[in-house]
Amino acid sequence: MKTIKGPAIFLAQFMGEQPPFNSLTGLADWAAGLGFHGLQLPTDPRLLDLTRAATSQDYCDEVSGLLAERGLVITELSTHLQGQLLAVHPAYDALFDGFAPPAVRGKPAARTQWASDQLKAAATASQRLGLSAHVTFSGALAWPYLYPWPQRPAGLIEEAFAELARRWLPLLNTFDEAGVDLCYELHPGEDLFDGATLERFLEATGNHPRVNVLYDPSHMLLQQLDYLAFLDLYHERVRAFHVKDAEFRPTGRQGVYGGYAPWLERAGRFRSLGDGQIDFGAIFSKLAQYDYPGWAVLEWECALKHPQDGAAEGADFIRKHIIRVADHAFDDFAGSGLGREEVRHLLGLGADPTGKQGEKR
Repeated sequence: MKTIKGPAIFLAQFMGEQPPFNSLTGLADWAAGLGFHGLQLPTDPRLLDLTRAATSQDYCDEVSGLLAERGLVITELSTHLQGQLLAVHPAYDALFDGFAPPAVRGKPAARTQWASDQLKAAATASQRLGLSAHVTFSGALAWPYLYPWPQRPAGLIEEAFAELARRWLPLLNTFDEAGVDLCYELHPGEDLFDGATLERFLEATGNHPRVNVLYDPSHMLLQQLDYLAFLDLYHERVRAFHVKDAEFRPTGRQGVYGGYAPWLERAGRFRSLGDGQIDFGAIFSKLAQYDYPGWAVLEWECALKHPQDGAAEGADFIRKHIIRVADHAFDDFAGSGLGREEVRHLLGLGADPTGKQGEKR
């Protein structure tokens, strides 16, 4: 069995204009001071020059060395924004243009190509940095048709997933060549948001081995999906983990859809670790049981608590939940040491027909 690595922190929500949050060096010093051992890095030019990382081993070694001096490593690179831009329904063009560089805004085809190029660069950069997993969003073509009213025309969802697969397959192959798992965060607003949509995508990509999951139980709780049973079903595909809490308290006025309320007033909302309803003890136990090979990464989002308090508390919270797995069975001391012949005798059976009586059980 494997012991989960951690604690680590996703830096996206902590970037800002003021020190120490306006540079990789400043954020690294801050995170190390809180007791984190890993950083999940957004591929934001303020933290990482993605093009340079894809072309220069010296630059990647420089970044890794900067973090190593502070007792830190990169857990994964993130292309959440670029993954989102790989597939955008026209209804969201204006909203998502802000994620793209000015040169491709208002040009959907050029924006998609830019996103694709970014993801290819991220595969190579991940390889140069010695990473085995990468985290992203899937993008969304079918999301506006989530609720089947008016009735969806036959074939709409199938065509949306076929197109999504056409856009992702060359990138999945690029990540495969780099030896890196592509881990999709299952998230409302993306076409991959639960187990059923994951299965649709797997079918559309021919069960591509690099289609994997960034597991975030908060998004599952807010959908009222069984986040523990999800691990039983899909643990072989879980290769990244966001430790994020949430609560869902439906009322007579609103439920899962939230009534267009702001986050503070929604029945379902994100919370700092330990302030919500997620059973992290059970999650960490299942991940240990299923030999999850990666990191436990804090993603902080909360409608109430200050982010710096959430981060400071989060490092200790994750550390206390990581299970150092046993290297032998707890009852080994009581082993009988009996061979196959003695075992067969206990069962009232005759001589072993295989001739392996000497083997110990």
